[in-house]
Amino acid sequence: MPEPRSQRMARVDTAWLRMDNDVNLMMIVGVWILATPVTLQAARARVADKLLKYERFRQRIEHDAIGCSWVEDAAFEIEHHVAPMTLSPGPGESERQALQRLCGEMAGTPLDEDRPPWQFHFVEHFEGGSAMVARIHHCVADGIALISVMHSITDGGSDPPRRRRREEDASDDGDWLSDIVIRPLTGVAAQAVDLSGQGIARTLQALAAPEASLAGALELARSGARVLGDAAALALLGDDSPTRLKGLPEGRKLATWSEPLPLVEVKAIGKALGCSVNDVLLSCAAGAIGGYLRALGDDPTGQEIRVMVPVNLRPIAEAWKLGNRFGLAPLVLPIGIENPIERVFAVRRRMAELKGSYQPLLAYGVLALAGQLVKPAQDAILNLFSRKTTAVMTNVPGPTQPLFFCGAQLRQNMFWVPTTGDLGLGLSILSYAGGVQFGLMTDRALCPDPERISERFAAEFEQLLLVTMMLPWDEVTGAAPAPAAAPSSAAARPAASPRRVRAASGGRGRAPSARSSTSPP
Repeated sequence: MPEPRSQRMARVDTAWLRMDNDVNLMMIVGVWILATPVTLQAARARVADKLLKYERFRQRIEHDAIGCSWVEDAAFEIEHHVAPMTLSPGPGESERQALQRLCGEMAGTPLDEDRPPWQFHFVEHFEGGSAMVARIHHCVADGIALISVMHSITDGGSDPPRRRRREEDASDDGDWLSDIVIRPLTGVAAQAVDLSGQGIARTLQALAAPEASLAGALELARSGARVLGDAAALALLGDDSPTRLKGLPEGRKLATWSEPLPLVEVKAIGKALGCSVNDVLLSCAAGAIGGYLRALGDDPTGQEIRVMVPVNLRPIAEAWKLGNRFGLAPLVLPIGIENPIERVFAVRRRMAELKGSYQPLLAYGVLALAGQLVKPAQDAILNLFSRKTTAVMTNVPGPTQPLFFCGAQLRQNMFWVPTTGDLGLGLSILSYAGGVQFGLMTDRALCPDPERISERFAAEFEQLLLVTMMLPWDEVTGAAPAPAAAPSSAAARPAASPRRVRAASGGRGRAPSARSSTSPP
């Protein structure tokens, strides 16, 4: 009998595989809530028909002296990978709370190492319909790729393109890392150093394009300087504010999610304030965390926490190739600003600072390097991230129209990113079918009541919406249009009247200055 064909695991994927520890497993956990019942047999048949067309989901992991390989699982059983689960709500516990508890328990339960690293737990009867909890190890793929894969098993979902044999045997990892990360960064950085040390003339000779101009050389110098600056900033990140959310986790996970917010209202606030949808949502997350700490008697005034935000580094059309192709950008959330208008502008400034940054590429390179090292050396590198970070946060746009699975409408879905090292807080924002949901995965030792934060997320949004509607549009435009219709130019932004902004927000905190509110988004 011939040996099953194997494929080397990419360096970055190997790094994610080795990040598992006693308190944090590198699994992406998601939940689907279906409006009408679906049988276990139908779910298994759909997953077998669609998901198994991705070769990776039929492969287990083999370890060797130099790394890991993907090998076909000759004993694959769909019954193991789509398993029945019955909810048993405790005293005073609703079905929704029982499902959230199950998601947390599954996030802390290791996958079977002798099988392909994924499993779906199917609940046939849930709130008049069905539910499914998905667990997929991060070494299989990143969140963007897995969302694409999960959509493929919905009604009408498309199959992955058929790869040519040469593509299957090629190393996705080596060429991608060299062409997209190492060569551009080392080339631009080296030429920028050369430009500053040897003069413009020598750099111009090194440019590939003979028609390159002085402006091009200066732009190269600016890019190279940015690379060096971003590398230094990544290496010299300061410590986070010490809050109760940062400490030693115990490994017992808790999951929660909020009811969807209307996406049209989020967009309306963003348009009115001259901010992006992301600015609005991240500001609400910062406000929810700050409010949670205040309710516990802490004073977060002046405090900020750093969250690592995954940044996609590949075309969406190539998500079907799976693997991990994302970097990490450090974003600071101003949890100490209580004024909702001031806070959203503060988030906008921080987001603007990350635009054009090379830090996600540099972080990807660090992960690729770590994947080639022995585990103690890898842990030492990766612990640098967790020591200077409080949470991991992801914000993913989902489909705008409802999806269906085996004829049942997908009513709600949510997923959580895993936390690495000693981190104990994962934040997720997902848009779907006109709504936006906020979810948390926490460690019981650091945050035993995550539902209090998710509930505050909705409350912070309502407060921001109310304050935005109360802003002095008549002073600026001569009329009082709805915020969504207000001009978003700098001249028409609400901070033109700081006194009225402060009054509208209840006088909490300092109103945003004219300078901060009119900086480009």
